[in-house]
Amino acid sequence: MVEFADVVKRFGDTTVLDELSFTVAPGEFVSLIGPSGSGKTTILRLLMTLERVTEGTISVGGEPLSHMRRGDRLVPADDKHLAAARRRIGMVFQQFNLFPNMSVLRNITEAPIRVLGQSRAEAEERARELLDLVGLGERAGEHPSRLSGGQQQRVAIARALAMRPDVLLLDEVTSALDPELVAGVLDLLRDIATTTDITFLCVTHEMGFARKVSDRVLMFDHGRVIEDAPPERLFTAPREERTREFLHAVLDRD
Repeated sequence: MVEFADVVKRFGDTTVLDELSFTVAPGEFVSLIGPSGSGKTTILRLLMTLERVTEGTISVGGEPLSHMRRGDRLVPADDKHLAAARRRIGMVFQQFNLFPNMSVLRNITEAPIRVLGQSRAEAEERARELLDLVGLGERAGEHPSRLSGGQQQRVAIARALAMRPDVLLLDEVTSALDPELVAGVLDLLRDIATTTDITFLCVTHEMGFARKVSDRVLMFDHGRVIEDAPPERLFTAPREERTREFLHAVLDRD
């Protein structure tokens, strides 16, 4: 579903991703772990087309994302191509990014109506289903300021699902939450991952969550994947010394 092929991303003289290649299968849940500055969030920003690749190509569902076909050549994607490709991808951010002047219901329906062309009735029916899914069916008329951080993040998850994405990107989705709210949001994401065919790419510092939910875990360092393994193997018997050092530091801190 997702393929990075020799992707390089530079910011000025700084190389953030260094000839990065990896794939994610349809329906797979892959977690990205590693130290700050290793390039994990840049991967999500490239998939959201918030950044453009310097070299290499990215494909989603077998179709080029970073490039488009022109005859028998691939050329850098134009804005129209990027907008169409972006519809297949949803993202849940660290900060909830809800519209404070809109109700919970309208936060979820706005994009399906404006971007997907759904009728208001269709969008609202789907939104209410999703609010029930995330345990907020009674809060549709509230504004975000009246919700807790955990509830706002649940609304953000429902908003992303309303676009019916093939791929859902999660960027440290619990980092802005109080500790007692983290488990509920992670349990919700685990339920969604196991009951849908959505492909997940998750940047997280929650090692327990990555271990429980992931099909694979990719360990990043200096813009490259240095270890790619099922969670039980990576967390119990990592092959790379750098992975062992990172896990020792993170797990001791937790």
